[in-house]
Amino acid sequence: MSRAADALGRIESARRYTTNLLGHVPPTDWFRMPSEGVTHIAWQVGHLAMAEYRLALERIRGKRPEDDRVLPELFLERFGKGSAPTADPAVYPPIDEIRHVFDAVHRQVQTELAGIDDAALEAPPAAPHRLFTTKRGALLWCGEHEMLHAGQIGLLRRLLGSQPVW
Repeated sequence: MSRAADALGRIESARRYTTNLLGHVPPTDWFRMPSEGVTHIAWQVGHLAMAEYRLALERIRGKRPEDDRVLPELFLERFGKGSAPTADPAVYPPIDEIRHVFDAVHRQVQTELAGIDDAALEAPPAAPHRLFTTKRGALLWCGEHEMLHAGQIGLLRRLLGSQPVW
């Protein structure tokens, strides 16, 4: 298996795990926060969409003017690094839109990176990051980052009274 296929397989595996968790979250729980200062599921999902875009598209091939069709600027503001989750649903796009962008970014990653070769992934990323020095590192971190947030989604589900999925 190529290094590119391995990295993309890890992203896909993390997405299957996250999607399974989300399939067990009722819409009424998307903006619930178990206590002040904690996050909610809507923020987690929006953040994952934003991060997958930044890690697996922007850092691989650079930012493009048409990217806002896949990831609206609002997502960078509401779900980006340094944003603070709030329980007010009016601050965020509706759940259906958050989920649509989450899925659209992932489809775009699958489409654009399907034929990428290993040599291209050894180049530095289009934007630097403290955790990796190559484009392959960006893709590997993308899968790991999603698993980290999937764990938070799983914990939020439990704190909100849901039974384990597995």
